Amino acid sequence: MYAVYENITIRNAENSDCARLAAWWNDGSVMAHAGFPMGLGTNEEKIWESIKTDTDDTRRRLILEYENAPIGEMSFRNTGNKAVEIGIKICEKERQEKGIGRKALSLLIRSLFDMGFQKILLDTNLNNTRAQHVYELLGFQKTGVRIDSWRDQMGNLQSAVDYELTKDHFISYIR
Repeated sequence: MYAVYENITIRNAENSDCARLAAWWNDGSVMAHAGFPMGLGTNEEKIWESIKTDTDDTRRRLILEYENAPIGEMSFRNTGNKAVEIGIKICEKERQEKGIGRKALSLLIRSLFDMGFQKILLDTNLNNTRAQHVYELLGFQKTGVRIDSWRDQMGNLQSAVDYELTKDHFISYIR
């Protein structure tokens, strides 16, 4: 994928991104919301072994750039039946809460609908109300809450909120 809107670019992750991804994924402050407050403990080689098998038909790890600098990651995974599950992390704290995520998600979602997907799925931690607010602004509909459905890296029970979005409900923040 390669999608651009104003100063936002979404592109496929490459081998040259693995060092940055390892730094983000090993940073507990970046990964805490995903249940890994001590980071993933991975390395560039393991990341590349996984990324190099990505295809648009299966899954794809993406780099989110703002003003030509990587600030985070996105991903999508084909779940079948024209549905796709997405994820986003703005990893550079100084770029969070600036409206970039809303536009970046709009760009990703539009691109996925253009690829033929008809339903976008995602989930987030029940405690991540900031993300829930953004998803709902984009038109995502809450489909369920899974209470105490998984344990984080520290063994604490966590809950998740499930969302889905169709073209009919999509509210884009880009032209």
